[in-house]
Amino acid sequence: TMATTTLPQLKSLLNGDSVKTRFNEILGKKAPGFISSVISAVNGNTMLQTADPQSILNSAVIAATLDLPINSNLGLSAIVPYYDSKLRTTVTQFQLMYKGLIELCLRSGQFSSLIDEVVYEGQLVKKNKFTGEYIFDEDSKTSDKVIGYMAYFRLVNGFEKTHYMTVGEVEAHAKKYSQSYKKGFGVWKDDFDTMARKTVLKLLLAKYAPKSIEMQRAITFDQATIKGDLTQQDTSVDEVEIEYVDNDTATDRLREMAVEAVEQPESENVNGQGLFE
Repeated sequence: TMATTTLPQLKSLLNGDSVKTRFNEILGKKAPGFISSVISAVNGNTMLQTADPQSILNSAVIAATLDLPINSNLGLSAIVPYYDSKLRTTVTQFQLMYKGLIELCLRSGQFSSLIDEVVYEGQLVKKNKFTGEYIFDEDSKTSDKVIGYMAYFRLVNGFEKTHYMTVGEVEAHAKKYSQSYKKGFGVWKDDFDTMARKTVLKLLLAKYAPKSIEMQRAITFDQATIKGDLTQQDTSVDEVEIEYVDNDTATDRLREMAVEAVEQPESENVNGQGLFE
């Protein structure tokens, strides 16, 4: 049977006063443009056209809160549909895209350098797992075989950190946390390298970058399915219940990280101020 389209229902919700007010509160003048970008995203994806409208709106509110447009051509954020066999319906996850992650870092003004690269055979010259120091040499590449992915940042205050993962480690991570990887479709299948680079960068930032509410939110909500109704005026984004499909441990750990980061006294941050204040 063909799944019924939920597009008319979504459009009428988006035209409703309470939803409009909610997006206006978050985005001000940008709200109408943002709402039309949600409709175009849904128009361009047959699976989204059958998804639960509330689930689409929840993912859209997260994107709006982070001020990241939903437009796959821009590569900043996306609403990704998947079929939930327990609920027997199509629901969505908010997805922070690779460029969106970089955009949030640049906005903070705290990074003097941010690099992530594919590492080929021969290019990893030396690693010290105890200090987390790596030496890479671009010119010592011996073949086109990809052995891993690296990400590095330096803050304006001089603090720097590198994270490196082998192809196997990235695959294991994806298998554990990503619906689309497990099912063999979507971004992981179409562009493994970009997703791998995003993963390594995201884990580096989640662990070592100074956190603000915005960055923490982005990392917590990436690939999350949201319960409840975020379009209600009094619903706080940070108190909503989320789940990572098929994976409770991921939720628990990210939740803990989010709480730790937000509760951290200012002085414990690397440079005494949160990232995206």
